[in-house]
Amino acid sequence: MTFEFAKHLRALGLVLKPFLIFAVTAACTLLVFRIGFIAWHWSRVLDAGMLTNVFVQGLRFDLVLIGLFFAIPVLLFPLFCSNRWLLPIWKAVIAVYLPACLMIIVLMEASSPSFMMQFDARPNRLFIEYLIYPKEVSSMLWAAYKPQLFMVALLLPASFLLLRRRLRPLIQRATPVNFWLVLVATPLLLIVCLAMIRSTLAHRPVNPSTVALSSDPLVNDLALSSTYTVLYALNESQDEPNGGFRYGKIDDTEAVQTVRKSMLVDESAFVDPELPTLHKQVATTQRSKPKNLVIILEESLGAEFVGSMGGPPITPNLDALRREGLWFDNLYATGTRSVRGIEAVLTGFTPTPARSVVKLGKSQRGFFTLGELLKNEGYATSFMYGGEAHFDNMRRFFVNNGFETIIDKATIENPVFVGSWGDSDEDLFRQADKEFSKPHDKPFFSFVFSVSNHSPYDFPDGRIELYDAEKNTVNNAVKYADYSLGLFFEMAKKSNYWDDTIFLVVADHNSRVYGAELVPISRFHIPALILGGGINAGNFAPVASQIDLAPTLLSLIGVSATHPMIGHDLTRPEMKDQPGRAIMQYYSSQAYMEGDDVVILQKDLPAKQYEYVDDKLVPAATGRPDLEHKALAHSAWSSIAYDKSLYRLPKQKPL
Repeated sequence: MTFEFAKHLRALGLVLKPFLIFAVTAACTLLVFRIGFIAWHWSRVLDAGMLTNVFVQGLRFDLVLIGLFFAIPVLLFPLFCSNRWLLPIWKAVIAVYLPACLMIIVLMEASSPSFMMQFDARPNRLFIEYLIYPKEVSSMLWAAYKPQLFMVALLLPASFLLLRRRLRPLIQRATPVNFWLVLVATPLLLIVCLAMIRSTLAHRPVNPSTVALSSDPLVNDLALSSTYTVLYALNESQDEPNGGFRYGKIDDTEAVQTVRKSMLVDESAFVDPELPTLHKQVATTQRSKPKNLVIILEESLGAEFVGSMGGPPITPNLDALRREGLWFDNLYATGTRSVRGIEAVLTGFTPTPARSVVKLGKSQRGFFTLGELLKNEGYATSFMYGGEAHFDNMRRFFVNNGFETIIDKATIENPVFVGSWGDSDEDLFRQADKEFSKPHDKPFFSFVFSVSNHSPYDFPDGRIELYDAEKNTVNNAVKYADYSLGLFFEMAKKSNYWDDTIFLVVADHNSRVYGAELVPISRFHIPALILGGGINAGNFAPVASQIDLAPTLLSLIGVSATHPMIGHDLTRPEMKDQPGRAIMQYYSSQAYMEGDDVVILQKDLPAKQYEYVDDKLVPAATGRPDLEHKALAHSAWSSIAYDKSLYRLPKQKPL
């Protein structure tokens, strides 16, 4: 080796050494956080038998992330590092870029514990969605997570400054690299980056499915980094125009036919070959005039919080009301977010791996909702919310799809308490009662969405006897929400609209869906009650889904109509003899449950079958190909219907 060549190699080494130091620092930082998360969830990691895999796969995916960070500098390397005029720009940029990358890693890992406590997963698509609403999120974080915010405020500048201080002398010593050596080194560096990012010689690069080696999703997530999971979620969002990814291969026509058969509707009821699920539903209850309809969507009210469903004694009003109406013993939410609950209850649409249709572009106009149907039937339609209706794109979706009036925080009169998420439930319900009591020349339909049972669980003093000693807890928030619900029905029963109105009280989802199972089905179990004028007390025992509620309500209010909903009208007498079915979306997994039999679909993995016994998933002794086929068909139907705009009412023909 000549002296001149050795000099060129040293120049190359000086340019690359900061990247090596960053890689070691980043890997050690991620390892420290991963050890902390493992210690926190020690019993779950051991139960899943994943300790070694979490560390081994964790290093693998940390290298994937580091390779992603290196990709851009490597591409710019030939231009800047071989030219003595451009090299100072390279030095200045790298001195900021690498510490900033470390700061991002620290930010995401330090943010993870709070997200894990709420969603039992590393930051993902939900993390991104919440960032769109800085006002609501910042107020929630400040109220509930002050210690974590202070910790992050210290860690971020410290990580940036420490690495910058370590790298600066090395970066400053860098000299231009021989142009021909750069041309040779750059392809090799790109190959190294590509190898780190793909991390396999197989046809497809590694992805979160690679670490899905146990039935505990959170433990699988520990082998990833939070920066990686958020970046992957951003990349996945490119699938949304087509309704999300598909879980498996099934012909579209076959999927539609399977879904139609599962609707348990006579073939003669279908009315339009272009809209394959559009059918005529004849109401099982005949009314002299149609009833008003009020749907109350209760924020984060899982079955585990309802006293009469085995929870603590914090829902006395709902427990009392259930004796006056039709109660659903085994009703399941379709997802873990409010917009997913809105999607299911208001539109009857089945969940997809993509975001709820409340937020997707192609459903912002001309997408079927109960509001649109009832507006066409002569109803006055409204949406009422204690917060700001623009949150989660609700205002746009409602206004464009059949809702004439929007009442939110800006229009609620004289609120007694304003929390992080908006006006209190009692303010919302007082406003609702005032609106419903006004003279009406036509029936009304209102969708009322509560806010008080949401972290940081703030509510007015002096309303309830606290269940927990500390005020701002989920148990106390549930008790306050129940107090407000009782206040509303006390007013409603004395009103001029009570006898003419059917009410549905149902949760949007549970407050925290978590567990050491691919889909923690027990956490999707929610309360639902239909009551009001002309509703007889009773229980519906079979499995049911939020998507069944809208067709059921149409029958109870006495409206026969044509619509595309695939949910079951549970007022039909034969429905009590069916096992029932529910569909649950849990991040990138979907469960299809029929009676006690469950199929779980995962991205890029084979379907798995279980039996649901004593609130636990037990691997099925014998598989049911027909059930797996139904699960796949229903998951495909959601994407097909969204992509091809099949979930709508027929376009009105010009006169």
